[in-house]
Amino acid sequence: YKAISEVIHKTAKKEVDILIGTQILAKGHNFPDLTLVGVVDADLGLMGTDLRASEQTFQLLSQVSGRAGRCEKKGVVYLQTLYPDNLVLQAVIEHNREKFIEIEKNSRMMLKMPPYGKLAALIISSSNQEAAETTAYKFGKCAPQTDLIETLGPAPAPMAVLRGKYRYRLLLKTAKNINIQEILKKWLAMVKVKSNVRVDVDINPYSFM
Repeated sequence: YKAISEVIHKTAKKEVDILIGTQILAKGHNFPDLTLVGVVDADLGLMGTDLRASEQTFQLLSQVSGRAGRCEKKGVVYLQTLYPDNLVLQAVIEHNREKFIEIEKNSRMMLKMPPYGKLAALIISSSNQEAAETTAYKFGKCAPQTDLIETLGPAPAPMAVLRGKYRYRLLLKTAKNINIQEILKKWLAMVKVKSNVRVDVDINPYSFM
């Protein structure tokens, strides 16, 4: 943190001409003489499986774009992307928050994602990879599936190993009017979980990691 503070201080004093960094440079810093911002792989955040990937990408790119030309000098922002016609990126370019909200709302409505549906994540973890994988597939075999209930997985979690634990994930997706807690209760009771395996449930998860 001290090193970052020193660089930011030097930049504000015009002792630094070029800054290369990660997302931390987007967070609320004011560089009056900064007139050019470039973002490499600006669409990378859109490639993940996280429900909020579009939201997070729009927010981050809007923030970092706001670093350029904050005072009297005009700013220019370059976004490197393989998908220049992507609607989220177009909303960023147009500085159009309302357009992004409409895009995201329509996408979630079409896919029946929250707030137009319900989600629950099952994360199965263990220091023994075979135990975690076997348990995950047992849950997969007895997973609820109806016209109003869909189960995705099992699959290795995006963060497949965390603190020495192997992690597998299943996602339960239901219509908005379904009692998802009751579905989960019955589902969890179907599998006998060994003592070296942990099962975590996250309803409408904020992060899918």
